[in-house]
Amino acid sequence: MIKSVSTTPYQDQKPGTSGLRKKVPVFQQPNYAENFIQSIFDSLEGFQGKCLVIGGDGRYYNREVIQKAIKMAAANGFGKVIVGKGGILSTPAASHIIRKYKAFGGIILSASHNPGGPTEDFGIKYNINNGGPAPEKITDAIYARTKVIDTYKIADFPDVNLDRIGKDELPGGMILSVLDSVEDYTALMEELFDFGAIRNLISLGFRIAFDAMSAVTGPYAKEIFENRLGAPSGSVRNFMPLPDFGGHHPDPNPVHCKELYDEMMGDDAPDFGAASDGDGDRNLIIGRGIFVTPSDSLAILAANANLAPGYSGGLAGIARSMPTSGAADRVAERRGIGMYETPTGWKFFGNLLDAGMATICGEESAGTGSNHVREKDGLWAVLLWLNILAVRGESVQDIVTQHWQTYGRNYYSRHDYEGVDTDAANGLMANLRSQLGSLPGKSFGPLKVEKADDFAYHDPVDKSVSEHQGIRILFEGGSRVVFRLSGTGTSGATLRVYVERYEPDSSRHNIETQQALADLIVAAETIADIRSRTGRDAPSVIT
Repeated sequence: MIKSVSTTPYQDQKPGTSGLRKKVPVFQQPNYAENFIQSIFDSLEGFQGKCLVIGGDGRYYNREVIQKAIKMAAANGFGKVIVGKGGILSTPAASHIIRKYKAFGGIILSASHNPGGPTEDFGIKYNINNGGPAPEKITDAIYARTKVIDTYKIADFPDVNLDRIGKDELPGGMILSVLDSVEDYTALMEELFDFGAIRNLISLGFRIAFDAMSAVTGPYAKEIFENRLGAPSGSVRNFMPLPDFGGHHPDPNPVHCKELYDEMMGDDAPDFGAASDGDGDRNLIIGRGIFVTPSDSLAILAANANLAPGYSGGLAGIARSMPTSGAADRVAERRGIGMYETPTGWKFFGNLLDAGMATICGEESAGTGSNHVREKDGLWAVLLWLNILAVRGESVQDIVTQHWQTYGRNYYSRHDYEGVDTDAANGLMANLRSQLGSLPGKSFGPLKVEKADDFAYHDPVDKSVSEHQGIRILFEGGSRVVFRLSGTGTSGATLRVYVERYEPDSSRHNIETQQALADLIVAAETIADIRSRTGRDAPSVIT
């Protein structure tokens, strides 16, 4: 039986760069999740009888919302729902499932790298039939619908069994297919990478340490690294996905992976350290004695991707988010391939990938991926690194150092000011915008401003325009500072300050990063008046 339930709209359901993210108690309000899910369906056309993929990262409240989504999909006319066993699918695995089984789209329940638990974060986002996040025209329509919704439809049948692999016909006729969450994704990785070469490297004593952060990639990593590639048991740590991620913050950076970071900097470090985040789309790469910044990792992966079977034919192009360092630009220039600078948000890469204009994409926030799916993919990046290491037979440190010698080094750092008062953060950005016309020509210590703008993206495929994507202060000589408010938090605002200096002289490639950027950091504080406007004396996190 299908029920039509009267409801009252909520006015705070505007999706950010990665869907709607709020604290769990917000989603637990009466009809809150149902309103948003129904608004998704109300904003779509042509899905009657089609397939919908549903999965999440296993965080707290995941199972409950999946049950709601399945029943609402049935009531709204979908013919089939595919869900991962236990309700779990990593975000890149969900993208692959959408593409492989030609689904109409998918609902992914995740707040990515944000903490989980009864009072922590939860999220819902919609991905379209190419496997990628919904573009702005769809998320705008969803938001508009949430503000006026007055009813939602839900099928009245008992909760389904998410833990038994197989197919069932639900009351009303919709087919429910529960898949092994790991199998399809692992098969795709075996197509892209030389598992034999990596297996041989490991058999020679090459040591891996992978921290799954008690998050969604644990089962995937356990199967791939230990079962398929032969890494010793224990190489994959924290591999059981937990609703609260073990009480930890599942963001793969040197701050939240401090134990792994310290181990990799120690005397008896493994050869290769890596981690992935809450929903499996981000990555951390650490070699023995060296942390590889996400921006450098993107450039190095692009420069060496041809060593993996799935990319042996070369790259069509590279795309990066605007705040990501220009290291990949130098690879594209030398290879004579396209280079595309987009706003932050993986959805902006989708058109470039679909059009065959780009093959590898990356963001400075630890997201890297390729045209194999339409999401960033943490394990994909780790496997490509391992493939490169296996073929080149060199250490991570040697590969990074040689890359800098060839292309120059982009010193780069991100300073995050988390939980800033929203009005204060918006005031800071408004003040920056008011200065754009007067900054060029001004000097801050040894730095002279060459150009200042508010980044706008003109999509070369669909000709859409996305404005106000971050304030850029460009200095003579190629250095820059970027200011942006993040769209991934759930409380207050996160001010992100990106600082970058290009250094072509290899004799100056071993300076400590914050020292190399010191004058730019001072200039950023002065121009934005960060201390007085936010009340913060220092960033919450420096990466």
